[in-house]
Amino acid sequence: MDIVDRIVLTEDVIQARVKELAAEVSHDYSGETISLLCILKGGLMFLTDLSKHITVPVSFDFIGISSYGDSTRSSGVVRITKDLEESIEGRHVLIVEDIIDTGLTLSYLIKNLTSRHPASIRICTLLDKTANRSVDIPVNYVGFQVPDEFLVGYGLDFRELFRNTPYIFVLKPELYSGGSNPA
Repeated sequence: MDIVDRIVLTEDVIQARVKELAAEVSHDYSGETISLLCILKGGLMFLTDLSKHITVPVSFDFIGISSYGDSTRSSGVVRITKDLEESIEGRHVLIVEDIIDTGLTLSYLIKNLTSRHPASIRICTLLDKTANRSVDIPVNYVGFQVPDEFLVGYGLDFRELFRNTPYIFVLKPELYSGGSNPA
């Protein structure tokens, strides 16, 4: 079954922007060590590619946080599904996120992480969907501004599928509005 309505960002465009973001991060953190904090599961592909091009020392940690469930829209109810394994006290933390939508998830996460006393917290997102923003979030690094559409690929999923697609596309609406299963 063909699931792609249209491609929004090609693999080449994504990879070129990831390299640019890594250069910005490397410049801004010159002389520092960064704790890259990946928000699972969507941020994993972005973290992997971004980290390959960052030139300052980095460590990795992962946090699972959810506000979507099986929906295509944020539920507004945020919960941690996997917590950090290392302390971030005194560390420079760069949150690596696949997409920022309403901002509710990151707002919750920033409050939670701030209570752990890091040296700093910044945010790097591949995609910024400002149309649905309900909370003001200070995003330091943005890959792309994207429209209010249901995007899939390069870490973004539909029912846990298609994260491994190397480009970002709009899923055919009939696949998520009519309840059919594209797998």
